[in-house]
Amino acid sequence: MKVLTCTQPGTFEYTEKERPALKKDHALIRIRRVGICGTDLHAFEGTQPYFNYPRVLGHELAGELADFDNAPGFEPGEKVTFIPYFNCGICIACRSGKPNCCEQISVCGVHSDGGMTEYLQVPSYSLLHGEGLSYDELALIEPLAIGAHGVRRGAVAAGEFVLVIGAGPIGLGIMEFARIAGGKVIAMDINSSRLAFCQEKAGVTAVVNALASDVKEQLQTITRGDMPSVVIDATGNLGAINRAFAWLAHGGRYVLVGLQKGEISFSHPEFHKREATLMSSRNATRADFEHVIRSMKNGLVDPKTYITHRVGFDDVKAEFHTWLDPDNGVIKAMVEL
Repeated sequence: MKVLTCTQPGTFEYTEKERPALKKDHALIRIRRVGICGTDLHAFEGTQPYFNYPRVLGHELAGELADFDNAPGFEPGEKVTFIPYFNCGICIACRSGKPNCCEQISVCGVHSDGGMTEYLQVPSYSLLHGEGLSYDELALIEPLAIGAHGVRRGAVAAGEFVLVIGAGPIGLGIMEFARIAGGKVIAMDINSSRLAFCQEKAGVTAVVNALASDVKEQLQTITRGDMPSVVIDATGNLGAINRAFAWLAHGGRYVLVGLQKGEISFSHPEFHKREATLMSSRNATRADFEHVIRSMKNGLVDPKTYITHRVGFDDVKAEFHTWLDPDNGVIKAMVEL
């Protein structure tokens, strides 16, 4: 089978390997779709935290169930996806129902080799039924689940103003599920074409360019002086994260979905007087994946609109670097096998 490996920042290599032999309590998936996410792009750039090379990228996956052991209810040949965060099951996070932040977590495509391959073996407990969704839709469940988890962490309530910073695929997912929760979404980005995409495809009416000189004034106008009660960062940009503390309403919640390598800095008095809450949001849980699947099946979200670029597996090496260029207008690139 063909495998594409990121051997070092900026370099991919195709190799041929044997199809994996099925292990106990595991399933073998014939990969059909691989969604390209920020983690993959950052890994290629060499800027992804907690990352080592060489690595087979890819964790936004969909495929055909080729073989399995100990997966009750599943059938050979059915469409599936899976939860790509493999957890230990015994640490305090796992025992507390938070396997998404397991102490020993292994994220497929980050800590272990991922889906840029014809066949991938995963733990059977991670499988999810296709539920009649297409391969494209199934490959987009994981990034949407990250957005749904961030919204759940922020406890977004109906009528609240929710500022989402970063209008890439993760940010768009956050916007979708903040809207589903009843929030009034404000999209912020430095890319005007992405802000236009939010208005045209994601139904977001309020957008703010982060490069504007009057960002705070615009937010005050949109929120009628209150400022957003929930701010969610999906940029992973240190400057953007630090600046956004000033845009949070009194009593508000600030959720960091994006990840960067530096140290956060903010004014303690300003944060304290707001009695603000700062929290991180890592990965997602099975409940988030199930929420996304229900939302897709009920027509509340159509992730296929995010796919702006499509390429065959044999062309990934040649095309991948082009997806880093903002001028190419990439929202979501999808690899077909």
